[in-house]
Amino acid sequence: MLKIRNLHAYYGAIEALKGVDLEVPDGKMCCIIGANGAGKTTLLKSISGMVRHSGEILWNDQDITKAGPGKVNKAGIIHVPEGRLTFPGLTVYQNLEVGTISWHGFISNKKYDKEIEEVFTLFPKLRERRDQMAWSLSGGEQQMLAIGRGLMGRPKLLMLDEPSMGLAPLIVEELFKKIVEINKLGISVLLIEQNARLALKVSDYAYILEQGQIKFHGESQALSNDPRLISAYLGSFKKEERHGVSADQDVLQSAT
Repeated sequence: MLKIRNLHAYYGAIEALKGVDLEVPDGKMCCIIGANGAGKTTLLKSISGMVRHSGEILWNDQDITKAGPGKVNKAGIIHVPEGRLTFPGLTVYQNLEVGTISWHGFISNKKYDKEIEEVFTLFPKLRERRDQMAWSLSGGEQQMLAIGRGLMGRPKLLMLDEPSMGLAPLIVEELFKKIVEINKLGISVLLIEQNARLALKVSDYAYILEQGQIKFHGESQALSNDPRLISAYLGSFKKEERHGVSADQDVLQSAT
């Protein structure tokens, strides 16, 4: 579905990505793991057409390398950015309405009741708070709203940037169960996640990004047992424990 070849990205004279190759097959979940500053967010922004880049980005064999954010969005690639970035002065319902712009536009005779209902079914808390201002939601609810707004864009590929950032372990557990559900609906997912163990457990394929380059890649289960990866990324990771069972174990059990 998504194929990236020799991708370079720049912030002024600084080269943030240095020849990245990556693929996201149809219906699969792929994760990107790396330290802060490795270029993970820049990679998603490059796909979305938000930063200067070169190389080749193919979407269903169509070249979108030079497409801007609007065209990328309309093609079905929906980017849920780091930090949620909901509209604080709009209600939950209004935030979800904004997500329809790529296909609904401003034509009032088109309806999106089906999409709204699907989001409310996936995130019942949003239904309860549909008339609440986004600023008044908890961090977990705001992340649910950000993902729900992304789903309103009718994604074929949903790109999620650090969805667990700043959230309590129990909220992360609930959120990742929902991400697995979204993927099971047939929506491909490209996930950036700081919790490396959890990302590897819920994804099909993983890429390890270091200083703008892919250092390792392969099936997530195999990489989770790779001594090189364990030493560099997983060895010092501390599991969040709850009643003797880690949150990432719970998510894995619910996904299988």
